[in-house]
Amino acid sequence: MKLLSTLIGCVLFVLFFGFALKNTQEVDLHLFLHYDLHGPLVLMLLGFFVAGAFLGVLALTPTVFRHRRETNKHKTTITTLQSSALQAQAQPQPDSVKPQ
Repeated sequence: MKLLSTLIGCVLFVLFFGFALKNTQEVDLHLFLHYDLHGPLVLMLLGFFVAGAFLGVLALTPTVFRHRRETNKHKTTITTLQSSALQAQAQPQPDSVKPQ
């Protein structure tokens, strides 16, 4: 399995490297307030990809923390239920013998 993932990684690297070599022409990016960026197309694409991935991770951060908090709450609930169940089992049951 490790060999397969390494092989897939190498193939993807070669594909992306070929893509980068094919897209080296200069592009202009016109931003607000008459600000312009000039650079190779592949660097612009890479920059926007990295920025998008960062914003995606940033958007998922509250959800991840909420799930962690809920998981910890459930773990403590399970622990208290298990300890109360053990205490209930440890107590001896009264005898059902009727006194004479």
